[in-house]
Order: sequence, then C-alpha cells, then structure tokens
Amino acid sequence: MNGDEEFFDAVTGFDSDNSSGEFSEASQRASGVADVDTRKSHGVGKAGEGPPQENGVQKHRTRLPAPTFTRSDFSLWGILKKCVGLELSKITMPVAFNEPLSFLQRLTEYMEHTALLHSAACQPRALERMQCVAAFAVSAVASQWERTGKPFNPLLGETYELVREDLGFRFISEQVSHHPPISAFYAEGLRQDFLFHGSIYPKLKFWGKSVEAEPRGTITLELLRHGEAYTWTNPTCCVHNVIIGKLWIEQYGTVEILNHRTGDKCVLHFKPRGLFGRELHRVEGHIQDKSKKKLFVIYGKWTECLWGVDPAEYEAFRRQERRGEPLRTAPSDAGSEQADGDAGDTVPEAPDAVQVIPGSKLLWRVNSRPPNSAQMYNFTSFTVTLNELQPGMEQTLAPTDCRLRPDIRSMENGDMDLASQEKERLEEKQRAARRERAKGDAEWRTRWFRQGRNPHTGAPDWLYAGGYFERDFSGCPDIY
Repeated sequence: MNGDEEFFDAVTGFDSDNSSGEFSEASQRASGVADVDTRKSHGVGKAGEGPPQENGVQKHRTRLPAPTFTRSDFSLWGILKKCVGLELSKITMPVAFNEPLSFLQRLTEYMEHTALLHSAACQPRALERMQCVAAFAVSAVASQWERTGKPFNPLLGETYELVREDLGFRFISEQVSHHPPISAFYAEGLRQDFLFHGSIYPKLKFWGKSVEAEPRGTITLELLRHGEAYTWTNPTCCVHNVIIGKLWIEQYGTVEILNHRTGDKCVLHFKPRGLFGRELHRVEGHIQDKSKKKLFVIYGKWTECLWGVDPAEYEAFRRQERRGEPLRTAPSDAGSEQADGDAGDTVPEAPDAVQVIPGSKLLWRVNSRPPNSAQMYNFTSFTVTLNELQPGMEQTLAPTDCRLRPDIRSMENGDMDLASQEKERLEEKQRAARRERAKGDAEWRTRWFRQGRNPHTGAPDWLYAGGYFERDFSGCPDIY
C-alpha cells in the first residue's frame, strides 16, 4: 500500500452547576434523562413528531439502542505486536475496539460540567474564579473513567455540533487535519459569559502492555465579563492491560492553568498509580499568585470530587499526619460546601478514599452514572445523548455531522458487520478524495476553522472562523 492509499486511523480515543455538580444533574432531570427511550434506529419518535418535551424542556434519551459489544473474539496483540515504542498514527484498528462515538463527540464531553464555567463567570474574586476553572479542567477528564473503547477517528472535514439550552452552551468542532489528526473545537456560553476553544492532537504510543496518549494542543477559556483568559494542556492518559487482563485507565502529569490577566497559576499534579495503587486517580495542587505565593490548596480524585482548603489548614493537617497523630477528617461524601471542622471521627480513612481536611470547600463532584452504564460502554448520562437524532434534526444538521456517519450509527444499533463494512467504505472514499486532490494539486480547505496563533499564548492554533450557527452549509464536502 503506497502513501496515497494509506488511511491513518489514529487511536485518539485514549485521549486525547454549582461546584458540587447539583446543577448539572438537576438539568438532566429537567430534560428528561430519567425517562427511557428504547427506540432503536436513531433514538427518535415517529415521523412528523417534534423533539420530545417535558415542562417545555427538550428531553434526551437515557440509553443506547444496543448494549456494549463484547470484544472477546479479537486479538489486539496480533495488530500491535510490531508497534512497541512506536506512534500509533498508521495503525488501522478493527471496529470491534471502538465505542459508537466520533472523537469529535468525545471532545464535547468537556462540556458536561459547564455549570462550573457559569459559576466562574459570576465570581467576584480572581481566586474564586480560578477555583472554578481548576475544577472544570479536572471534570473534563472524569468521563474517561473506565472508558476503554476508542472513539472513531474523525474523517477529514467531519463536524459535530451540540446546542444545550438547558446547560447554557453551544459547541462546534471540525476535523481540520487528517495526518497528523487534529480536531478543533469552539464553544460559547448562551449567557454570553464564556468562550471555550482549542485544538487537540494527542500523540499515542504502544508500550507492550499499555497505550499512552501524550497531550498536544492548548485549551483556552475566556471569561468575557472579567476580560480574563486561561490556558492549559490536558494530562497524559494511559490505558493498561490492552493485551491481557482487565483494562484500566490512569491520568498522570502536571497541568498548569494560567490566568493571563492576573498572572495567577493553578498547578495540578495528576498522580500515577503508585505502590499498591494508593495514588490512583488522585489530584493534588495549588493556586499561586504571580509572585508564587500559595493562595489555595486543591486535592481530590479526578474520578470523584475535588476539594480546596487554605494552605495553613492543609499544612497543619499534613504535619499531624507525619507525626502519626489521630486525624480528624470530614466525611468525603459531605454534600455541604464547607466541611465542618468537628465532623467525622479520628479513624484514618481507607487508602483509596479522599481524606477531607476540616475547613475544606467542595469545588466539584462528578455526576452519578446511569445504573446500566456498564452495558453502554461505560457512558455517562451526558455521553449517552451525544449521538441521538431528534425528529427532524437530519434536515437541520450540517451534512458532515457525526450523527449522520453510517459506521458509527450501525455500531450504536448493534450491527457490527455493517459498521465494519461502512467504515471500510468511508476509508476508501477518503483515500479516493485525497488522490483526486493530489492529481489536481489542490489543497484541502477547512470550513469552520482557520490556522492562526492563539491570541493569548502566541502558539500555533486553530481558530473558529465563525458562521456555523448561521446554518449556511453550502460548500460542505461530501464525506459520507
């Protein structure tokens, strides 16, 4: 197979409210997340029906049309054994190892806890705003817990839009480059309180027993009312036991969130597993001002919750711990914003539990997953809704939207043979289009994003060019 015929199916799936999460769960209840939708084809009603409503709010489905596909008959080792230490950018993976989402839809999962951004925009002090932004950055990776299937690699020119009036945002993404695979996204608050954008292109490597995704690309958040911009890069994600054993995921590395207006910085350390797994899922860090003075300490788990406390309280607690003194801790499931200093008992918690330091403030708690999540690729309630097609939506979406992609739709419906056939067909169609462009010496032109420089870091970036939500889809490529 020559270079023109290769189809690069990068395994990008391994990644690349109030603060307690009550707003988000309440919004899901209001939008009908508790109501089961078992209609198989697209999860939509009968022809001619409008989008389902409850109390004037659009309802969303709560389950997938078909259960998680079992991969027991496939050998990943046969595919990856020659790739140890190499970047996985030229390895075509069988559809059996996918989950029924495009990577563009996976990116949209950043927005599950959008209420944290609305909260940040309302905070009067820069320190409180940074607390909300730090919680949002951690919450953005929470949906990856136990998600071991890889999303479909987007086709060049593929797009995805999501408008959630109940959560107060709209989102658009586009696959702007095929090799290397680069996904650009842009979101804005419907309250005109924030902009959230960036471009993601993780570098993946196979190490014999694990697949590691090293992050690439800058994430930018702008709080419009305060004239502030924050930038950061995601932690490294690693999927273990990809050949044999139970798959499990960890995030590790240091994430630095910079407030470009004040110079404040939040430094978050995503801990690797450590001896006996004591550090698995843990996050620790602090907020400092531009003179590097610690203003606030943050700790918790990216799979569960995030707390913050005054540095003096934190140091006093750690001194007690080092001296072996009995520790007074608040219950880790406390629902109040402040952990009562007299709460809890003197018995140390189990190694895998978050020890809540008295006086701590709850910054974020993960939304509970649906009870049947394990039968739906371990999706969250928010994720389950991402590929649904409401009645009449096909006529309003861009023709390049992921929801219209036939291989993903077939997999979601449980037809793996058709999903594999459609995937091969789409790959060949993309190869043919690339060959035609090469004959005419034509370059691919993106539709909704353009290359430029990040206005806050000066680094190369992909910037939203505008126009998508005006719904002029003339000139969109035929990719499906």
